[in-house]
Amino acid sequence: MGDGLRHPLGELVGLLEARGLLRSVLSAGPMPPAGVVITHVSQDSRRAGPGVLFVAVPGQHADGHAFAAAAVTAGSPAVIAERAIPGIAVPQLLVPAARPALALAASWAAGMPSQRLGVVGITGTDGKTTTAHLLRGVMAACGQPAGLVGTIDVIVGGRSLGNPARSTTPEAPELQDHLAAMVEAGDLFAIVESTSHGLAQDRVAEVAYDVGVLTNISQEHLEFHRTHEAYRAAKRSLFERLAVAPGNPEKGWGKSAVINRDDQWADEFVAAARGAGATVLTYGSDPTSGPDILATSVREDATGISIRVETPRWRERVHLQLAGRFNVHNALAAIGVAEVLELDPGRVIPGLASVEAVPGRMQRMEAGQPFRVIVDYAHTADSLAKVLDGLGSLAAAGGGGLIVVFGSAGDRDVLKRPMMGRAAGERARLVVLTDEDPRSEDRQSILEQIAVGAESAGKRRDHDLLLIADRREAIERALDQARQGDVVVLAGKGHESTIEMADGPIPWDEAEAAREALAGLGFRAESQTGPC
Repeated sequence: MGDGLRHPLGELVGLLEARGLLRSVLSAGPMPPAGVVITHVSQDSRRAGPGVLFVAVPGQHADGHAFAAAAVTAGSPAVIAERAIPGIAVPQLLVPAARPALALAASWAAGMPSQRLGVVGITGTDGKTTTAHLLRGVMAACGQPAGLVGTIDVIVGGRSLGNPARSTTPEAPELQDHLAAMVEAGDLFAIVESTSHGLAQDRVAEVAYDVGVLTNISQEHLEFHRTHEAYRAAKRSLFERLAVAPGNPEKGWGKSAVINRDDQWADEFVAAARGAGATVLTYGSDPTSGPDILATSVREDATGISIRVETPRWRERVHLQLAGRFNVHNALAAIGVAEVLELDPGRVIPGLASVEAVPGRMQRMEAGQPFRVIVDYAHTADSLAKVLDGLGSLAAAGGGGLIVVFGSAGDRDVLKRPMMGRAAGERARLVVLTDEDPRSEDRQSILEQIAVGAESAGKRRDHDLLLIADRREAIERALDQARQGDVVVLAGKGHESTIEMADGPIPWDEAEAAREALAGLGFRAESQTGPC
């Protein structure tokens, strides 16, 4: 919960007022606002206590104002709220919107840590995690230790903290505490995977980004954003924030944006970044679009990917230990950041080569079976298509075909479900639909919606299209159906350690489920991970 610094509440009142985020202050109890001391900030009343400023945030399922009294009873000496809360005897700072105030208060309580770090924000529908891990490998090779906040892990001072909450971009207090810990641990940079939720909900509002990175834009999270325009607007806001994010002249560089020129929405992101006064560097593999960083040739083999890269500063071949041609763009994005920071290419190139397989991303499971088994996190139509396209040639070369096991998350974007089904149906010889995270939705109904797309691509129920809600059973069936030379792709869960059901999460390990299913078929050699 932060570094435990003691801050007078009056100081925060001045900051909120200067930002136009304060409507009024209601004094109550024996201590005036100026005399209250704050050590931490939280929007969760269960974390309230002495010194903890409670921020009442209205949410989708619960309103923080209803928990303010409990926070005060637990010891919170003050509250930030959007409306006056009767019956609590502590100062209330009334604000027009709680989330921006929460972000400012959290950064303030943590000592404004992002102003003491070089911050790289990575956004996009797919590729954020792999790009972040590649970039962290580059930074380490260049002697620039970098912390990481992302989907798979939080890394501070080289130490993995894990990410059991499964939130890629955490709420502002937790995020600011991680950044403060990075400063304390001696990290020079922070790599922050910045989701559309995190951007739209102002979780990153007080992060002083120096570099913004766009991986790609496809359809996702319309259950939250409602429209694709709103989704893109949330992503674009990262680049717009480059103009207003608090800067630190001691960092020694200006604001920059690294944008995928091959993405169909690239122009609007380039415009947003340039409108913010940022330097823009583009990357891609299509020479006709004129990217600043270009992949001129790509070779794949059993050891990974070899890419011939041309940048404004150098031309060289880069090797990755990763599988999947879509990782070419992730590598180019990491190279783009290295270019805007003017890092030594003699260290950047081996830094990229040093990064081993990212957990749950094109992870190969090997137990001596005559077919390949790949675990991957692909959970959108676009990412699923890219994974299957990349592995299709591998299957064909081995005389086999593709088998894919996947589902779609409950209480999330429903429009992508038939799109995912069609992407799989057009590419795989066998499609097995199963649970991803059903949550409160009917499990079978989700599978039926995906099946519509698979059937539109010619798949037939109980022939080359199977609907098996139980994920373990689905994996077992898929592996049982695999023939020599096939590639079986287990998509959608990747690294995640739970399946979210209607009555709560159940433990899950996709790689372990694959190992157990292979063992059940008589394949028991030690599993391997790495490029497929």
